[in-house]
Amino acid sequence: MPKILQQLPEDFLEPVGSGECSISSPTQLSVENSLDEIFVFARQQQASDIHISANNPIILRKFSKLIPVTEAKISKERIQKIIEEGVGQKLLSEFLECGDLEFVHSINGAGRYRVTLMKQRFGWDLTARVIAQSIRSFEDSGMPASCQGLTKWAQGLVLVTGPAGCGKTSSLATLVELINATRNEHIITIENPIEMIYESQKCQITQRQIDRHTLSQENALKAALREDPDILVISELRDLASIQLAVTAAETGHLVFGTMNTNNASQTISRLIDSFPPDEQAVIQNMISESLRGVICQQLIPKKDGSGVVPAFEILVVNMAVANMIRLKNIQNINNLIATGKNDGMVLIDASLSELVNQGIIDKEEARQRAINPKLFS
Repeated sequence: MPKILQQLPEDFLEPVGSGECSISSPTQLSVENSLDEIFVFARQQQASDIHISANNPIILRKFSKLIPVTEAKISKERIQKIIEEGVGQKLLSEFLECGDLEFVHSINGAGRYRVTLMKQRFGWDLTARVIAQSIRSFEDSGMPASCQGLTKWAQGLVLVTGPAGCGKTSSLATLVELINATRNEHIITIENPIEMIYESQKCQITQRQIDRHTLSQENALKAALREDPDILVISELRDLASIQLAVTAAETGHLVFGTMNTNNASQTISRLIDSFPPDEQAVIQNMISESLRGVICQQLIPKKDGSGVVPAFEILVVNMAVANMIRLKNIQNINNLIATGKNDGMVLIDASLSELVNQGIIDKEEARQRAINPKLFS
């Protein structure tokens, strides 16, 4: 059966954060609340994720920790009713047919939520990510000043990496919005699903969602190269085809931004190269050494005082020495170049964690658990 595009309401990408919310946030959550009430409550509680699973209480992830927020456990029948009443019939039919579904749910005045539905042995399961209602300014993002320079290239590849849930999408949006405010360019984004909504300032911005506007990431990337783009934004480089096309686009005069699930800069470069067959890697090493502009690796760590989370960054700015290391596939020595590249704005993740510990912002044990070299925090 051929794959077809989803037919969703045409207003599903309208900004929804500015008006008055029509849903009242419950003072205390129960399993009898509606999906919208649960979502509004989670945002009011500054949660990042929502978990609704059979035989468990409703759980929120707040400042990296899972917290039960209902006394009662939710039954599989109640979950089914919440989902049936909370999503449209079109999405529900697709979920019943496929058993898995990812989409963005919007509440007027209360923002957007990236929802994942799945069937499991106890019934239906819902997980949702609370999407920020506005794009942070560069100053509020916490990114080092050197990251701002990565938005000024005419062509090349810039990667934002880190584990799942570390804020890659938010950081990527901050960089895109910086370009939107300062350059006259055509930006094409390829996302799955679209999370942050951009409003054109100096740039023309075209946002495309896989399965709604295009059948696949590969199709979208091929088409984008014929649509007169200056900048391509790829939500995730997840397979050989998308990495190949991203590197090619960077080589052919475009500025490409993308995300990957890697923990540090050297691992990111190794993943890029090792994605290709062995007989192609020598050529790819040379291409990446010429096109890669920088890597921003980040993690979110709970603050010591329990008031929130704070980002730690590893920053690689590709200079001639780094490019030569990549060309020779001498990746193991890149950390040494980052450690000595402070004047170029480079920093190792362990150094960033150490600074946060020394400032009393995070606990030493939290730093040790996330460090590349845990012995530094023993």
